[in-house]
Amino acid sequence: MTPHISAKAGDIAETVLLPGDPRRARWVAQTFLQDARLVNEVRGMEGWTGTYNGNPVTVHGTGMGMPSLSIYVNELIKNYGAKTLIRIGSCGGMQDYVKLRDVVLGMATTHASGMNHAQFAHANFAPCADWSLLLGAAVAASKRGVSTHIGNIYSSDVFYSEQPELDAQLMRHGILAVEMEAAELYTLAARYQCRALAVLTVSDHLKTHESLPPEDRERSFGDMVHIALEAAFGG
Repeated sequence: MTPHISAKAGDIAETVLLPGDPRRARWVAQTFLQDARLVNEVRGMEGWTGTYNGNPVTVHGTGMGMPSLSIYVNELIKNYGAKTLIRIGSCGGMQDYVKLRDVVLGMATTHASGMNHAQFAHANFAPCADWSLLLGAAVAASKRGVSTHIGNIYSSDVFYSEQPELDAQLMRHGILAVEMEAAELYTLAARYQCRALAVLTVSDHLKTHESLPPEDRERSFGDMVHIALEAAFGG
């Protein structure tokens, strides 16, 4: 056990899907996994373990933002032996051709995180996805006929940004979408020699100002989950 995860030894699979919302963790586990059981609910952050096509899988919430994700991913890797970690979450579209409900695969992450500066001082570490997972997700998305975009995403520390000039520069340089966790996930995976990927669904758009209602964010992201599971297991 850790300060934030009460799971017992053997309760956490080597493959972990990471939604930000603990209610989405419950929905994913009960919808996509066989024999799913609750293994953690400390502070309401649910973790569930079951199987997908016979493969053990854990789905564990991370909360919002890189500091929160960092707590759970550190403990999942160092205390429970997680090896493959895939973020399944929402993002905000930043290009005209990136539409609501499209899937974005984060090949690399742009960020200005204070967490990175604390670890690397003046060096600008460039967090990137695991190639095997990225390739597997791209193939899985193609097979499902899902509108998918692969490239650079922006991991922000700020949800309510007051820097429109920064958004404009990011868009100008081809950033596909903004979210709040992937840069730290990729950094931790690099540090501990694990595999990581962010598979994201566009839930709102910075240019068109469209957005999905909260219930759709929680329950209507099935393509994203299928892509993540197939990327992890070569389905």
